[in-house]
Amino acid sequence: MPETADILRLENLQVHFLIQGGLFDRALGRPAGAVRAVDGIDLKIGRGEIVALVGESGSGKTTVGRVITKLAHPTGGRMLFEGRDMTSIQGAAALLPYRHRVQMIFQDAYQALNPRHTIFDIVAEPLRSLRLVDNATELAERVSEALASAGLNPPGDFFSRFPHELSGGQRQRVVIAGALAVKPQLIVADEPVSMLDVSIRAQILQVLVDLRAKHNLALLFITHDLPLAWLIADRIAVMYLGKLVEIGTADEITFNPRHPYTVALRSATPQIGANARRAELPALLGEVPSAARVPKGCRFHPRCPLAFDRCKAEEPPAIEVGPQHRSACWLARDLPVVRKCVASVE
Repeated sequence: MPETADILRLENLQVHFLIQGGLFDRALGRPAGAVRAVDGIDLKIGRGEIVALVGESGSGKTTVGRVITKLAHPTGGRMLFEGRDMTSIQGAAALLPYRHRVQMIFQDAYQALNPRHTIFDIVAEPLRSLRLVDNATELAERVSEALASAGLNPPGDFFSRFPHELSGGQRQRVVIAGALAVKPQLIVADEPVSMLDVSIRAQILQVLVDLRAKHNLALLFITHDLPLAWLIADRIAVMYLGKLVEIGTADEITFNPRHPYTVALRSATPQIGANARRAELPALLGEVPSAARVPKGCRFHPRCPLAFDRCKAEEPPAIEVGPQHRSACWLARDLPVVRKCVASVE
């Protein structure tokens, strides 16, 4: 993809949620703890670029998306959109121009759609609330255009229907149409195909890729599925326990990972065929540790079979391991060790 100016830049972004202590804690004056959902990440997205944010449930991916769409407030750091600092801007009136440019596709389409509203009213709602149309004719034209762009044809056949009358794939297309109606420049897609059949997933992904090509749309694609991210993304950022542990081009992250966690994600993908080999890195057990009790040193070391004493005492910085490829692991430059881990995916 050609070089593009950054449309969004996150600088040391932090989101901490305070933990309210009990009566006994307050009586003893114990300080309240905090869940460090996002703990200092740097990320940029170029115009027309698709960046995938990958990680397990609980790693902080959705919180990043909610901050970008101004549905959550950061604790620290900065968020720049088109070079303008949007970190502290709040209030419906002040955010109208921003919401025109940044939209979100939610994971559960059925929960995102009001069951009492028709498809026309659902897609028209952002146009009305952002005051982007002047009359009923223009409103109908914009709704029709959005539905057609999302693959619902002919659009008029869906105007008077309700969400329960549609299939899962059609409901997801309606959610996409609602985001497209305002003609945004950036869309945050939070697990947009995780609840769909495999055949429908391909159709929805193709819609998103086509929209990027047609409108130079930037997309942050949030997923737990590394192979799915490789299919759609230009770059992949891997997130673990509130931190970005590896970032690079889709091919580099998928076929030349330099962090044990990325290797584990890749190894967890089923391999089909007579030549499929069992992953050498043991499967990850259990859930991501609590973000209220972040391990000292490398955050991944309690689950990492390659961890050593330094991992338990000192957090590794993100280092360059290749063109546009950074990894936060003490072994990232130790190619023989890393290659031993990724032998099963080469």
